Amino acid sequence: MRHSNVREEGATAQAADGISGGGADAPGAVPPPRGGRAARRAAGRRTRKGRRRVLRWVSSVLSLLILGTAAGGYLYYRHLNGSIKTDPLNLGETKLGGSKPNSFGQTPLNILLIGSDARNDAANQALGGATETFDGPPLADVQMLLHLSADRTNMSVVSMPRDTMLMMPKCTEPNGKVHPASKGLVQTNESLQRGGPGCTVAAWTELTKIPIDHFMMIDFKGVVSMADAIGGVPVCVEQNVHSRTRTGEGSGLKLEKGETKIQGETALQWLRTRYGFEDGTDIARTHAQHQYMNSMAREFRKNAKLTNPVKLNSLAQAAIDAMVVDPGLNKIDKLYDLSMELKKVPPGRITMTTMPWVYSTKPGMNGRVEPLAGEAEDLFRMVREDIALDGKGSGTPAAGASPSPGSPATPSAPAQPTTAATTAPASSPAKIAVSVRNATGGKDGAEAKVKLRATDVATLLNGKGFAKATADTQTGAEDATVVRFATDAQAADAAAVATALGLPATALQKTDEVSGIVLFVGKDWRTGNAPTPPPPAPTVAPTSAHALNGDNDKACMPIQEGFTW
Repeated sequence: MRHSNVREEGATAQAADGISGGGADAPGAVPPPRGGRAARRAAGRRTRKGRRRVLRWVSSVLSLLILGTAAGGYLYYRHLNGSIKTDPLNLGETKLGGSKPNSFGQTPLNILLIGSDARNDAANQALGGATETFDGPPLADVQMLLHLSADRTNMSVVSMPRDTMLMMPKCTEPNGKVHPASKGLVQTNESLQRGGPGCTVAAWTELTKIPIDHFMMIDFKGVVSMADAIGGVPVCVEQNVHSRTRTGEGSGLKLEKGETKIQGETALQWLRTRYGFEDGTDIARTHAQHQYMNSMAREFRKNAKLTNPVKLNSLAQAAIDAMVVDPGLNKIDKLYDLSMELKKVPPGRITMTTMPWVYSTKPGMNGRVEPLAGEAEDLFRMVREDIALDGKGSGTPAAGASPSPGSPATPSAPAQPTTAATTAPASSPAKIAVSVRNATGGKDGAEAKVKLRATDVATLLNGKGFAKATADTQTGAEDATVVRFATDAQAADAAAVATALGLPATALQKTDEVSGIVLFVGKDWRTGNAPTPPPPAPTVAPTSAHALNGDNDKACMPIQEGFTW
């Protein structure tokens, strides 16, 4: 992973409490306590406290964005442009072309937030942790998708647990190095090792089918520097805590019950602590990290010291040093514009969720999780269709037009080319070559493919004027019918095919997996002249997503039995 800019100092870091691999510190492992019998909290625990993980990194990112532009300081901080580190946005083969405008001309925005535990420079190694992880491959231990609604009235955030097991897509680095698609399930945080954050974006794209417009990858060294500059960050624990096992493992964090303002070494200990929080797992550590981030963001908002130009300069530099972004955010003015858009949403309309998940029952997957069938897709669909997760609907998108409560801010729209680079009109149907593949068995393969289905649909296209539509002997496996194409020049023609069949814009995908325009007839179109319409989209996030409203500032970490004093 190589970042293009003035200096290349290693990507980002997320301080960790020991090793990120196997052994007692492996994901899902629970340590022995300092003394007495350890009581592991229920493995499937999903309490309100577990819901807090999302807001913390989101709030931190918002703070990072506005630091260098607060108090009219935009021009002063233009010198930071040369310090912004960038990496390619998407290294995968499936390119969704960015978010599309709704019928009112408003465009939603999707940003993937990544926290890495890389320790490949002196500053990050100084944060401590297991020395054997120094200069090792980074892991994307924090992954959250921030969705800003098209009308800017609400924001949704979806967090993915770091122990989620996924099929990894093929990722190709700019230098041509290829990371083949995985043949089995891979832990999602390993995506960063497959070429950088662009492969993490690719993995999210494959799973969710949500077009991701930007990413921001963040490390802890800058976060800690900013915390010290504002005089510390308040955190809360439900009981006295000391993170130290009888075998000497743990961060060494020692705090009294209640709220404490932490900075410096104590702040680093908090960010590393797993042993002693909740059930002693990595998920517990993530909850604590996000409590810290959210609290730090509140301090930014209210701390009068931020009007001091010297403080602002230091904080802005720390923020830039802590981030790697995609090329679309490679200038201070772009970050400024983004921050202005994000600030339009009041905290009460920010909804934080965790991807619905279930513990994997597959061999060797102890402690790992997988997306919860049905409910995870419901959450992804709400984001794709720009439906507010809080069930309150959207604001007024245009004069005289107001979506009903709970309805999508983006009304159903016909398919459009998936890339802004495409300006040429579509060819006439008779000139568009379309290959039709039978994918009616679905991804799970539970049903046999419908015989001659590709021939039937090719004949249907012929009747609509697509004389060059032919049935392909190759097949596929898709739950929903999709039109894939290979190049920007084919985008308009692919959209014409989708429109002729009544397919939505989400059915269009640019990918390197095909050479021309290919229609995959999915499980949703086993019979008839049109795919089976999907059921109505949910109007509120599923309960398994454990939604938390952004106004909630009462987070306090529960303590694992055996780690109190």
